[in-house]
Formats: sequence, structure tokens, C-alpha cells
Amino acid sequence: MQKYKRYSRGGKEKDNNSVRNYAAIDLGTNSCRLVIASPTQTSFHIIETFSRITRLGEGIIKDNKLSREASRRTIRALKICSEIISEYAPIYRARFVATAACRRAKNCKDFVTEVKKQTGLNLEIISSQEESRLAVIGCMPLLKRNIKRALVFDIGGGSTEISLARMTVSGKAFIEGYVSLPYGVVTVSEAFPNTDMTNLAYNTIIERTDSILAAFEEKYKISEAIEKGEIQVIGTSGTVTVLGAIQLNLKRYNRSAVDGIIMSANDVKHAITKIRRMGDEGRKKHPCIGPLKADLTIAGCAIIEAISSFWPIKEITVADRGIREGILLDMMHNHKKFRHHLFKHSKYKRVNKDGKASSGSH
Repeated sequence: MQKYKRYSRGGKEKDNNSVRNYAAIDLGTNSCRLVIASPTQTSFHIIETFSRITRLGEGIIKDNKLSREASRRTIRALKICSEIISEYAPIYRARFVATAACRRAKNCKDFVTEVKKQTGLNLEIISSQEESRLAVIGCMPLLKRNIKRALVFDIGGGSTEISLARMTVSGKAFIEGYVSLPYGVVTVSEAFPNTDMTNLAYNTIIERTDSILAAFEEKYKISEAIEKGEIQVIGTSGTVTVLGAIQLNLKRYNRSAVDGIIMSANDVKHAITKIRRMGDEGRKKHPCIGPLKADLTIAGCAIIEAISSFWPIKEITVADRGIREGILLDMMHNHKKFRHHLFKHSKYKRVNKDGKASSGSH
């Protein structure tokens, strides 16, 4: 039997009278992610996580269909998720969502039916708007106390969601507006299949992004608000966290070190330049990138550079969190006994000039 990685954050919770376990799955175009957690007074305690790159959306740009092999890979990963979830039964609440690849695929209904048949999991295909909302909720604990608005971009495998959110006095977040770029790291890497993306291809992504964001900017005047320091920019995706790891010079990826660090615009440019100069072989050998992410990372860099050059972004908060965490918080907030305290006690880390992260609280 093939081995798989799973991460336990504590012992199994067996006292069902005192602990309620929640489960969330985020099935994206590139990867399948599971998290099981229980609520605490101010946030939640992660009990176990599982993640696997499945590339469900592989080849989808050709005929808008999920390939047989990609579906098989993904169902194998979902079977593991189902097994892990059963270990923590009963699960008080659960939500399993699928995003861009399934939204796009003509044969998605057949795939969802097969997933149910083989794993027992009920997949929910969510809209790009709901995907944006969940990503925002997942990242809100990183919002600084003195800033009430956030521009959150979530680079997925098949699409990129960009949301403008505002915090209310009561500590809740709502989305003022959002825009969805119809491409992500998988679709970009397949559209430009060279191992090292050419400058022409790279600039094509930047130009296309500029044209899509223009109307969004015109409506919400985001540039002006960023210049005034009224908006905090938060990035969540595998590429964003790789940039954080590169900036910190990590020898192996460390979520606790990366999640919440703040990178200046120059830091972002420097990290992207470093990644591009590695070449395909260098990215494959890098411990924080590897062969499965080498092509995806360069595609993600093009999207990040497009976003950061379109707006006068001075710094980006790196979030190793997103839809899964958003699902958990959403479910827990809807439970009357769970309060909204976590939005009032956010922490972040700033990257110093020496590449080390320093912690701060707000």
C-alpha cells in the first residue's frame, strides 16, 4: 500500500461529550487538502491534516473534461481523506468543497457521483464567489487590528480569486467586491508548457491580468486606499508561501515560520527573481519547491507579479491558510457557542532584513 503524509496535532479526541470535531476538504485543480479540528475559545485546534497533489485539472484546458487518470488519482486521495475522517467519528460538522476544475469540467457530475460511490464523501461544487468568501474568512485572523480592509488574493490551480473585504465593528468580515481571474498555476503552466517560461509568456500573463483588473480598480479605487495605508494585502497559495520560504532561506518548508510573515514589495521581487534564475532543474531540487511544484511555481510567480505591479502594493502578508480554514471558521461561527474572538486577537510576523521572522501581536 502506498504511504502518504499526514500530520497529527495532538492525540485523537475521543471524549465526544466535551469535544466536537469538524472536518473540511478543499479539492482544488492541483491538490486535495483535508483538515480536522475542534473549536477553542479564541480559534480552533488542528487535530490532523492531509494534503496531496493530485492535479485533478490536468489537461482540462484541452476539452474541458476531467481526465480518467486525474480522476483516479484524486479519488485515491479522497479515499485516504475518508479513512482519516472515519477515525475521528462522529464528526460534528463537515463540508467538502471542489473549486475551479470541477466548475469547468463537463463531466463533473459523473466525477462527483463516482466520488460518492467509492469514498462516501459528498462533494459540493462551489462558485468562485463562495470560494473568495471562504478564502477571506480563512485569512482574516492575519488582519492587523488597526486596518479594517483587506485585499486577499488566492492563486489556485484553475483560477485566481481576488477579494476586497472589510471588517465590521462586531468583528465579522464581508466582501465589498471580488474578481476572478480565469486561470491559475495549473492552467498557466499547461498553456505555456516550456520548462522555463519565456519572457513573452510571462509578460502575456501580466498584460492579461492588467486588462481584467482595470474594471475592478475603477469601481473600488483600490490603488488610492492602498497608498493611504487603508488596505492590507494578503496572499494565499502555494506560490505565495514558497516566496516566504525563499525569503526566510528555509532549508525545508516550515508552516509556522512562513504563515503570517510580511514581505515588502522589494522582498517579493527579489524572491521571484531568485526563483526564475534557479531554472527548472534548480526549482526541482529546491527543498521548498520540488519536482511536483517546479512548473507551477513559475506560473504562480507570473500571477503574483501581475497583481503586485498593477497596484501600488508596499507589502504582502503571506498566509499559509485559506479555504480549509475558512470552511472551519464558517461552520464554527454558525454554532451559537463559538464567538468571534479570533478576529480580535490576530498575530503577524514581519521579515527582518536578515531574512528572519519576528513576531508581533495586535
